[in-house]
Amino acid sequence: MDAADKNNVLSHANNHVGQINNLFRSYKSNTGIDCIRESWNGITVTTNQVASSSDLSIIEKYFKGLNDIVSSDITPQLPQSKSFLKILGVPYFGNNSSAPINVTQVEEIISKTLMFNKITLAARPRVIRASRNSDMSVIWIDIWDSQNGSKAKALINCSFNFGQHIATIRGTTMNLGVPQCRNC
Repeated sequence: MDAADKNNVLSHANNHVGQINNLFRSYKSNTGIDCIRESWNGITVTTNQVASSSDLSIIEKYFKGLNDIVSSDITPQLPQSKSFLKILGVPYFGNNSSAPINVTQVEEIISKTLMFNKITLAARPRVIRASRNSDMSVIWIDIWDSQNGSKAKALINCSFNFGQHIATIRGTTMNLGVPQCRNC
């Protein structure tokens, strides 16, 4: 959903809540919507209970049926867990030996790699130099996953081409960022 569509939905949020709740009642669903609010990647619809697949389809049909919504990428989803992965075997400096690879390059390669087709990134990848004197990098990626981590398990230990290099995916724990100096 693009920014204009999101703003349009949010400006009429109370109206949408009432109309969707009426749809739920007409389909004899016990689910109700408490609120519609903005989130970092779209809008969040908060319900009074876990929505079933039929409830999700009601919400999807409602938003796709609005005339003032242009976007067709509306896909309601239940909350998911995050899994944390790292990609190894990628040089820190890209094709241009003086410029390090950047997040945009990583996102382009990930989007073109078949093994990532059904994977949604939970945040932008982070590229970190493996060590001060190393010419290799570690790319940290966070993905939306199921509670049991099935998507991450399918990716762990897989290799793929990262340009002319072979990159390998490894599992990791949550990476909160670069450690800071404790002496400062």
